[in-house]
Amino acid sequence: MNPIETLSLVLGTGFSSGLNLYATVATLGLLERFGVIHLPDKLQVLAHPIVLGVALALYVMEFLTDKIPYIDSVWQAVQTFIRPPAAALLAFSVTASAAEPWRWAAALLAGSIALTSHGTKASARAAANMSPEPLSNWALSFGEDLLAVWVTWFATAHPTLAIIVVFALVVVSIFLLYYLFRFLRRTFQKLAEI
Repeated sequence: MNPIETLSLVLGTGFSSGLNLYATVATLGLLERFGVIHLPDKLQVLAHPIVLGVALALYVMEFLTDKIPYIDSVWQAVQTFIRPPAAALLAFSVTASAAEPWRWAAALLAGSIALTSHGTKASARAAANMSPEPLSNWALSFGEDLLAVWVTWFATAHPTLAIIVVFALVVVSIFLLYYLFRFLRRTFQKLAEI
């Protein structure tokens, strides 16, 4: 892989892992397994049937859990300790041929991007849970899953554009985080006054 492809994969999998780690791993594994892409040597294990089976089973579990208000918030809280480190590990593996300082830099970058996209997802879910209807959770869940799969594929198919897209998505995520935190803070203050 050339440096642009490597950077694209680091950024793309970092962002999509923050949304749905299991969809990201399954997408990479399936793309490798069916010969759509050629992953770096250290990531080719993602195409192994055991890894694919576990990733798909966990994806189904997350898919179902994401549809239940409040339970999805608990799931998101647990995933805070899983998604960013896993994104960092993926980035560390993607950069296996690079010098050690670059590998660590890529891991830190991917973990930070995953934490940003995950934080936006978790905050949006908390805000959606304030609404009594379940459709907002379902719509968010489907959208997040589609975005995670699309960003993962896009990072492998169009590396240069993917870098720009992921940068834009991170900026939008930071903007949304700011407003979601303000909304949640005001909501909790109003609830405390009651």
